Amino acid sequence: MPPQTSHASPVAAARHVVFAVAPDLVLLDACGPVEAFWRAELGMRAFHGAPQGEPCAYRTTLASVAGGVLPTFAGMPIVTERLDTLDPATIDTLIVPGVPIDDATVLQPELVAWIAAAAPRARRVASVCTGAFYLAAAGLLDGRRAATHWRNAAQLAKRFPKVEVDPEPIFIRDDRDGRAVWTSAGVSAGIDLALALIEEDCGHAIAMQAARRLVVFMKRPGGQSQFSEALTAQGTAGGAFDALHGWMAANLHGELNVERLAEEARMSPRTFARRYVEAVGRTPARTVAAMRVEAAAHALVQSRRPLKRIAADCGFGTEQNLRRAFERSYGVLPLDYRARFAAN
Repeated sequence: MPPQTSHASPVAAARHVVFAVAPDLVLLDACGPVEAFWRAELGMRAFHGAPQGEPCAYRTTLASVAGGVLPTFAGMPIVTERLDTLDPATIDTLIVPGVPIDDATVLQPELVAWIAAAAPRARRVASVCTGAFYLAAAGLLDGRRAATHWRNAAQLAKRFPKVEVDPEPIFIRDDRDGRAVWTSAGVSAGIDLALALIEEDCGHAIAMQAARRLVVFMKRPGGQSQFSEALTAQGTAGGAFDALHGWMAANLHGELNVERLAEEARMSPRTFARRYVEAVGRTPARTVAAMRVEAAAHALVQSRRPLKRIAADCGFGTEQNLRRAFERSYGVLPLDYRARFAAN
């Protein structure tokens, strides 16, 4: 990956970002990244004192095969341009957002053909969510690692066996063969992807400013898992311990041994421990440990609180315990993690 800068790099001409969209578009797949690029555009205008009017950093186009009004999955129609009216030579970044996909879904062949023809001329290509199916159908993901919505990962791998599907990351950049191809996880992950593209183009400061305006993480802490520990535990348990997991997340500073958790769950310790492992697939202690590390990661990124305070707030007791847990989970020390992911 190119070195990250902390300044806003001047742009000779606004980069043309084209969203090639299909009917039943998942609206946030497109409008989330569009908003991120617009925030970066405003930041670059302010940084360079550019006048209103002509774009300074980005101009975005939503385009479809037929053009005109396009129905979306959310029911809100959007207005698009016709893809065949665009000059592929002017496209800097081609992004394909997702649509609902199941085993019976037939990808729009005209859109697949247009992507296959236009992509080689773009500086970089990306997909959001199930947009990866369109990139794969166009042959752009053969031999590459790719991300998609977690619900569709197995389906993508089965349908396109030449693609190395990874269901965990928020986004993946694959630079094989000298071409940057980006793919992201589901829905809101498109914003993460857009912020990474903005950082590559305009520098960390502009991307960070855009993230703050959107009230999102510049880079989600805790690695790139698509799920928080609490959400993963709730999903795995099938709802059996949802309330308990919410309570645990709010009380990480306290004593969360089996006896205390069993009391909160209104079970005997022995029954609780057995039923918890059956429902979640791991011990209560492992869930508590994972939640505490994740909470500490959030605290390191969101604040400048000292390690001693974070260790106490997240239930580690001492800074040494926090450091050990961080090294086990992330392979880095807490302060190194803060330096990498913090806002400033």
